[in-house]
Amino acid sequence: MIIDTLQNASKYNSVHPLFAKAFEYIQTTNLDTIETGKYEIDGDDLRAIFSNKTGMTAEASVAKFECHDKHIDIQLCINGTEQIGWKPREKCNNENGGYNPEKDVQLYNEKPDMYFQLTDGQFVIFFPEDVHAPMIGDAEIKKLVIKVKI
Repeated sequence: MIIDTLQNASKYNSVHPLFAKAFEYIQTTNLDTIETGKYEIDGDDLRAIFSNKTGMTAEASVAKFECHDKHIDIQLCINGTEQIGWKPREKCNNENGGYNPEKDVQLYNEKPDMYFQLTDGQFVIFFPEDVHAPMIGDAEIKKLVIKVKI
């Protein structure tokens, strides 16, 4: 997991071949006016999902404590305050159903080891070993998730 601000995004371009294109997309997109929805950036390899909705309780988010096998998530808080739960996958033993290959998601019946907060212009990068519970909050959260194919 990596947590940082957009000002430092270029430092991570060497981590994955598609990160430079992902962060370029963020820099060249008007994040204030873009409509919610899904956008193709580079075919199936790089997709953007914009949302703007009220956050949920920690209990509701942890009920969908998730990780992915085939994608890295770059999650950017555009506007608002978002709390996220996290736990390393190697410490998760209680699967909540099997892996869903169509949605590339594995859910767990676990509790996060820690919570952290993102605000405007801060992002987190979740790798397959990062189990996460996002969108915790009690106000509107405008965010972008970029799905980066491994």
